[in-house]
Amino acid sequence: MITRVFHNWERRLAAAAEHRTVRPFEWGLEWIEGLDDPDEDVVGRLSAWASHTVENSERFFALPPTDDYALQGERLTFPSAVTTPHPENNVVHARFFPEPSHRGRKRAVVVLPQWNADAEGHIGLCRLLNKFGVSALRISLPYHDARMPSELRRADYIVSSNVGRTAQVCRQAVLDTRRAIGWLASQGYESLGILGTSLGSCLAMLTAAHEPLVSAAALNHISPYFADVIWEGLSTEHVRAGLDGRIQLDALRRIWMPISPFPYIERVRGKHLLLVYARYDLTFPVTLSKMLVNEFKNRGIDHQVAVLPCGHYSTGITPFKWIDGLTLCRFLSRSL
Repeated sequence: MITRVFHNWERRLAAAAEHRTVRPFEWGLEWIEGLDDPDEDVVGRLSAWASHTVENSERFFALPPTDDYALQGERLTFPSAVTTPHPENNVVHARFFPEPSHRGRKRAVVVLPQWNADAEGHIGLCRLLNKFGVSALRISLPYHDARMPSELRRADYIVSSNVGRTAQVCRQAVLDTRRAIGWLASQGYESLGILGTSLGSCLAMLTAAHEPLVSAAALNHISPYFADVIWEGLSTEHVRAGLDGRIQLDALRRIWMPISPFPYIERVRGKHLLLVYARYDLTFPVTLSKMLVNEFKNRGIDHQVAVLPCGHYSTGITPFKWIDGLTLCRFLSRSL
């Protein structure tokens, strides 16, 4: 009965979202270096690219250096490491919340909100981190708020039925996050963590796996595979509609493996890890979340697990948002 109540509530909350659009399927080869000439075996070529990319992920997520940072008040901007066709998306926007008493001067966390978070999303969480003596830097993901071109009403270009663009823009998010971490290190922060929610959780895992400065990661809503969440999740039914009939799940899972947590699990061994999932989640299906937790257990990788007594959307509603926020902040405060 409780499950039914939460599932019905989740569907009502999901239905309140506006401007969901079923976009046409596109391979997006122009977004992937060396694959811009189509041929008959597109799936085979993309699968081979994905396999090679996972094996050489250090190169895929390699970070070009920059010192072009500008901080005005709490607003930090810097150039993205990836240049896209949309100029507004090529500048990273972040908000910096230093711990005011300076007790946490050497501890800081980069915060990655969920897909389609507005400019105020997770600001309260950043301020809660301050109360735990930890500074916070909240990043706007690619194609979100100030980075969104006028043609969009939602952040469709980071997750969509354009296969190549989704992979490239998620890579962009990881490189943006690594640049943000580099800025924090340049400000004297020595103990650095990352906190990501939903899509931000996936991107946080990829970042933690490739950024040696990250010592702790709080992953809020989890799955081993990017493609499976899109295929099965409540929030991405409109994306699935654009994929249906053009590609099968197993092929999509292979192609999007470079932006999935699963192949990088060993790379986070030795870091402090918190895996969080919601018992009644329909957006990140619970079977997928448990699959990732079990993979960590089976490999003997040290981690902590927290199970929220709610669903995905209801995580943002009182009292569950406080349960979640306190769980995340306590973990990071103790781990950094």
